[in-house]
Amino acid sequence: MSIFEALMLICFGASWPAAIRKTYVTKNVKGKSRLFAWLVIIGYLCGMIHKILYNFDFVFYLYLADLLLVATDLTLVYIYREKRTNNSVE
Repeated sequence: MSIFEALMLICFGASWPAAIRKTYVTKNVKGKSRLFAWLVIIGYLCGMIHKILYNFDFVFYLYLADLLLVATDLTLVYIYREKRTNNSVE
């Protein structure tokens, strides 16, 4: 059982809903790093691959949930950064 790995993922995942909400409500992406988000996504993908190949357990779904949260925030960053760019041109 991967209890400490699960606790780590729960702690990491706990912060993303607040970040997503803030980005969605304010539509402000200033200070958000796309590189950071992509690195986190890659890290979660590597953890998921490890779980699939060597030790599949419920922690895989925590990786998946965290990955979806980060991907949601990253999607908002791309949407609002694009809108901000287009609005400043007009």
